[in-house]
Amino acid sequence: MNKPDSHLFVIFGASGDLTKRKLVPAIYSLYVQNLLPDNFALLGVSRSIFSDTAFREKMKSALHEFKVINDLTKVEQFLQKIFYEAVDSTKAEDFGILKNKLKKLREKFKIEGNTIFYLSTPPNLYSVIPKNLAIHGLNTQKDGWTRLIIEKPFGYDYNSAQKLESELIESWEDEKIFRIDHYLGKETVQNLLVTRFSNGIFEPLWNRNYIHHVEVTSAESIGIEERGVYYESTGALRDMIQNHLLQIVGLIAMEPPSSLEPSAIRNEILKVLQSLRSIKKEDVGKVSIRGQYLASKIKGEPVLGYRDEKEVDPNSTVETYAALKFYIDNWRWGGIPFYIRSGKRLPTSVNEVVIHFNKTPHFLFSKDGEVNSCNQLVLRIQPDEGILLKFGMKIPGTGFEVQNVNMDFHYSDLSVDRIPSAYERLLYDSMKGDSTLFARIEEVMAAWKFLMPVLNAWENDKKIPLFGYSAGTWGPEHADELIEGENMSWRYPCKNLADDGVYCEL
Repeated sequence: MNKPDSHLFVIFGASGDLTKRKLVPAIYSLYVQNLLPDNFALLGVSRSIFSDTAFREKMKSALHEFKVINDLTKVEQFLQKIFYEAVDSTKAEDFGILKNKLKKLREKFKIEGNTIFYLSTPPNLYSVIPKNLAIHGLNTQKDGWTRLIIEKPFGYDYNSAQKLESELIESWEDEKIFRIDHYLGKETVQNLLVTRFSNGIFEPLWNRNYIHHVEVTSAESIGIEERGVYYESTGALRDMIQNHLLQIVGLIAMEPPSSLEPSAIRNEILKVLQSLRSIKKEDVGKVSIRGQYLASKIKGEPVLGYRDEKEVDPNSTVETYAALKFYIDNWRWGGIPFYIRSGKRLPTSVNEVVIHFNKTPHFLFSKDGEVNSCNQLVLRIQPDEGILLKFGMKIPGTGFEVQNVNMDFHYSDLSVDRIPSAYERLLYDSMKGDSTLFARIEEVMAAWKFLMPVLNAWENDKKIPLFGYSAGTWGPEHADELIEGENMSWRYPCKNLADDGVYCEL
């Protein structure tokens, strides 16, 4: 691979959890693989006071903690590229200090103007920091490029997202803004494109003539992990469905792009999001389910209910589980339902797509009137990444008794090496200027527009129930009522790709 241009990588919010858990380990992994430019420096920025040495020790501890160190010599070499500056991001005058620090680093490492600014900060700073960078002329460089990476959530709703975008483009050109969604950096998410468009056996079947419905699941076994303040202002619909899951729907449902250029792929994803059938406010209660986990015991250990969690309103109506049924109004998918769900405190942590194919027109091998379920293609994003195909086979013996069997492939079989982290891929792409796996503002706005009727109804219509579900279960039992078709229900996945069932051992 060609290395990226020499550049400075600046992380705002460098004393926070994301920097030590994800960003610095990902950049270190790129360094170990010799994918960073020879002239490179990383500058951490936040209000906390650290010397360069103290910050390096903090990052070294993080590399140990998250088990990415494999060569102590390389670690020490990498740490010498890390620096720190204390800056109050809300004060424009402090950005003069930042500007001087960047100038010194450019001189030290012989780096021209190329700079990436990563906002690992609370969302209320997403418009403040870019504005203050622009005041000091750091949004443009005569001798290089500048890029701005923004973490989700991009806005709280349609209006706030629109306002944030208006504030950003006052001083930043849109092609310089990279809206990061770590889900799109997962190798197995990218493999959705390859599965669809490199295999002639799938594309002829990938439409309303052969598919009964499509299901996307993002389940987490953990609760809110002491993030009560954040989650109270977010909920499952905003936290997972608005960005991660609708982007996956875009990849699953898109038309073949004309090329692998970023604009070609993103154009097709945008067309899907713009084709989502609008949900009428009077239908919200019929096509959506929301729930909140209740106190329970998991493997004999007591687990708090959501309302008992730290910094959560005892009367909170914020959903920790959300499920939607919707349609894509275009020629490929017209009339085919899509189902997406996301939840906390479910039996296992798993992310996957399930393609449910139509049953045969006349099923010859039914037993006592019972018809076997339709074929399924499971695209597992994590864990136990891979692909699973379910189909019927004859059980040995007399008669024609049929049993569903599995044919599975594990993604790890393709490589003896590890699967790179999502941030590793996305940070490398940002260094190369490749925006394929970053969301366009039009995609963000289309997703918000689609979900606003649901968000508004959940907030204002008291007749729409908020179901409770016991921690460690698959959410409200009413969620199965969303699925169209006799004897149809969600797939209940296990940690292992090939296993499923509501009561499987996890």
